This record gives sequence, C-alpha cells and structure tokens, in this order.
Amino acid sequence: MPATLAIGAHVDSVDPVTAAQDRGASLSQFFLGNPQGYKGPEIAYEGGAEALRSAAEAADVALYVHAPYLINVATTNNRIRIPSRKLLQQFVDAAASIGAKGLVVHGGHVDKAEDVDKGFDNWRKAVEATDLKVPLLLENTAGGDNAMARTLERIGRVWDAIGAAEGSEKVGFCLDTCHAHAGGIELGTAVERIKAITGRIDLVHCNDSRDEFGSGADRHTNLGSGLIDPDELAGVVRGADAPVVIETRGGLEGQREDLEWLRERL
Repeated sequence: MPATLAIGAHVDSVDPVTAAQDRGASLSQFFLGNPQGYKGPEIAYEGGAEALRSAAEAADVALYVHAPYLINVATTNNRIRIPSRKLLQQFVDAAASIGAKGLVVHGGHVDKAEDVDKGFDNWRKAVEATDLKVPLLLENTAGGDNAMARTLERIGRVWDAIGAAEGSEKVGFCLDTCHAHAGGIELGTAVERIKAITGRIDLVHCNDSRDEFGSGADRHTNLGSGLIDPDELAGVVRGADAPVVIETRGGLEGQREDLEWLRERL
C-alpha cells in the first residue's frame, strides 16, 4: 500500500476528526444534515465550521462531505431540479467552510418517459450555475434505467456534457465498487475504463455487495462478506490510487475490521 494513500470511513458528523483517529484512519466522510431531506446543511461539530476545519488541519485528517441523496440536478422536473441546484450550492459552500477536500454527489436520473439527453444537458447547466468552491465528485450509481451514471456509456455521456461547461475542471469522479458491481461494470477493468472516460478518479468508495453482479441493487456489506471478489476490491483501490472511503456497517468495530481487511490486502 502506498504510504500516502489516505483511507477512512463514512462516519457520524458530530466529530469526524475523532472518528478518523479512533479508526486509525486519515480521512472521514460524512453527511452535513439529513441525507434524505431538502433542508440545508447543518454543522454538528461543537464550535462550528471553523473549529472543525482547524481540528482537521491540526490532526491531518482529510474531510469529505456526501451530499443528500435527494439532490437530482439531471431531472426535467422543475420542482426537483431547481431545489436540487439550490441545495447543491449550499452544500458546496458548507463543504468549503470546513475545508473539505470534496463534495460527493450522485448522478441522478430523468423520469422514465423523458429523454436522457436532457439529463446530460441539465448536468452541464448545473455545473455552470454552481460556484464550485470545492471539487464536486460525481459518483456512479447502482440502478435505474434512466440514471446518468450507472453504466460506462452513460458515464461517458454525462462526462462529455459536464466537460462542455465552464468550471468543469472542478468536477471529479468517485468510483463506488458496490455500485459498479450492481450496475454491471466489471471491477477487473473498471479503473482502466473509467479513467479512459474521465481521465481521473478522485475518490473510491470501497464497499462489498450483498447482491449479484448487474442486480441494480444498492446494498453495501462489509468487506469480504459479500459477493465481490476480494482481489477485485483490492485491485480497484490499487489501480485508482486515490483516497478511499468505506461505507460499511458495524459501527467503530465493524469499520476497524474492514479497514484492517483492506490494509492487509494492499
């Protein structure tokens, strides 16, 4: 394992710095508020954004924020797209205020009856409309026929659309192993093929899957206990050579075990 490779976990937002230290980790990812709601970001850390930023810098812990799941800037539904853009800017601003290294956001989708091309163009418009004070990390998703970032073909098309936007240099890519497996992307070649499309992988979500390849089911499980080949999980991490977040269950002990599992295989 490269000495500089940062590894950590998705943790509670109350004290992500101590959470990283408790896991022997050098980074933490977390939500800022309710991931299932349209309410704006909330800084739960005692002392607020500046205190969290200072604590993370002092401890040399990198912070990543995961945006709410409900954000969908691709949709043609104005009642969802317009609040999504507003919320995206709010979370970019909040992530910047704590010194986060990036804001992870799902690719979203269009409704079944809609033209997917409209979704790609809406991504272009969203990037142009957002003041990206921190890198925006587009994450591949597991399911949905009209999803923007489930398949390699769709990832290529949304990436082309984003590339046409002013500010696109601030958009990166987050590769989720469970989502790729469930979405039908072979992990043995995923890193090479995604880098051929995007030129970059900025973050890896290293998760095992409870479901079969191509199932479309987004159900993470602890490393080594699911249906993904352990060698392929480790291979993605090695090949991507990017910071790694595990999004697994079991609290502190479960995540400690998963981090140790991964370190042993690297």
